[in-house]
Amino acid sequence: MAVVSVYRLLKDNFVEFVAVGVISFAFILLLKLVIRIINLRRAFKGFPEPGGKHWLLGHMKFFLGKGGSNARLQRALEWTAKYPKFFITFFGPTRVSCTLNHPDTVKILLKGADPKPIGFGGAYRHALPWLGEGLLIAGGKRWARSRRLLTPAFHFDILKPYIGVYKECAGLLEDNIGRFAREGRSFEVFSQVCLCTLDIILRCAFSYKTNCQEQTGEVHPYVKAVNEIAELWFYRNRAPWLYPDFIYYNTEDGKRFQKNCNFVHNVASEVMQKRRKDLETLDLKSKRYLDFLDILLTAKDENGTGLSDEEIRNEVDTFLFEGHDTTASAISWILFSLSENPEYQVKCQKEIDQVISDSEDGELGWEDLSKLPFLTQCIKEGMRLHCPVPFVARNNTTPVEIEGHTVPPGTFMVANIWCLHHNPTVWGPDHMQFKPERFAKENISKLDSFAFLPFSAGPRNCIGQHFALNEEKIVLAKLLHRFSFSLDKEHKVEHNAVAVMRAVNGIRLYAKER
Repeated sequence: MAVVSVYRLLKDNFVEFVAVGVISFAFILLLKLVIRIINLRRAFKGFPEPGGKHWLLGHMKFFLGKGGSNARLQRALEWTAKYPKFFITFFGPTRVSCTLNHPDTVKILLKGADPKPIGFGGAYRHALPWLGEGLLIAGGKRWARSRRLLTPAFHFDILKPYIGVYKECAGLLEDNIGRFAREGRSFEVFSQVCLCTLDIILRCAFSYKTNCQEQTGEVHPYVKAVNEIAELWFYRNRAPWLYPDFIYYNTEDGKRFQKNCNFVHNVASEVMQKRRKDLETLDLKSKRYLDFLDILLTAKDENGTGLSDEEIRNEVDTFLFEGHDTTASAISWILFSLSENPEYQVKCQKEIDQVISDSEDGELGWEDLSKLPFLTQCIKEGMRLHCPVPFVARNNTTPVEIEGHTVPPGTFMVANIWCLHHNPTVWGPDHMQFKPERFAKENISKLDSFAFLPFSAGPRNCIGQHFALNEEKIVLAKLLHRFSFSLDKEHKVEHNAVAVMRAVNGIRLYAKER
């Protein structure tokens, strides 16, 4: 009888019971949210924080407002001038970003090996469908194992033979630029240089030769796909309403992101399949050196376990991206700065001409890389001024003490390389000027080792930084030996900080045969 009574009670008042349940659940969620907000505000009370925060959106309006990337970068510099060590910003009521912009604070984060933020809303979580848990994103034991297995691929003995590849690919780039020079037309730098750096990474890391520099169009499909992925990824990071996958992948942006990811994965798979087929008939002992993909396919840890197919593809995707995009950004912006400052360009050319004339075969060799000190200064100053990689993010796993404040675990912490490289307390009031003498031997010794971080620092620094620097020296030396570059003054150049530093509408220069 009691059971029947309860059944009738539920039946007669079903809607009321459901309503009470829903309201109770919503109340509990709201209460938890309020408690989280209160605890968050309490934890970050007294931290340096820009004004103008919205009660609900926090500082999001500054990141989503009008003016584009250039305005956001300028605002970051204004905040750096006011808060030269670090500051916090709120993304909505429950998410805090701690931005580090000074050597004293950046080193606290980068000296450790804290993981990249890949939890819900984490900056690198949205890149997982693209790069997977390759060396860039992986954390903990997976990162340590991959780093240990891949380090031999960047030994100096491995890097030496690549000089010939750099020169051959740079020669193709010269030919492409030469066509614009003969026609007296300006050209978009990044799209041309990107093809060269893609060609180089494919040949050096994967022994995979293509005709990507010989295509007729200005944008290679792979380069275009990576550009779109990077922009879509960066925009999603600034739009919390797009964090849930079930929402994002039903938007036009989400569908484009997935389509481009599928395309770059197919390129990586094609590279892998070709090498696997080659390995069936190739005796690795007969090769002069093992390239990056050889090591991926044959490396084994102390337990005799190799990398899985998924791990290999993740690393291939990661190095295809990092191995061409960041280097192309650096070379393009350095050419831009040398075009803006022709007196430095001429000084570079004299140095390069002298080294080449002194060489036995009239070509740059491995031993000549150390004979280009002023070009090296210009490369470093270009990377300081334009920051190929604008920021590096981590999630701290333990409380971190910064300037008398305790940052709680799990905070989104950003080593903002753009702000660090333009911090007036580090680089002076002329930090926006291109001054290669900053990196002269007598000046660089005075710099904090964490003041200049184009390749990050600490245990998670860029594993391929020597590869990239050598490549930049050879490509720039060959281009400057043959051409003089000048600005297309009809074209406005503005920074566009996405996964790497690009220009909003590209960089257009004129080239003239010397």
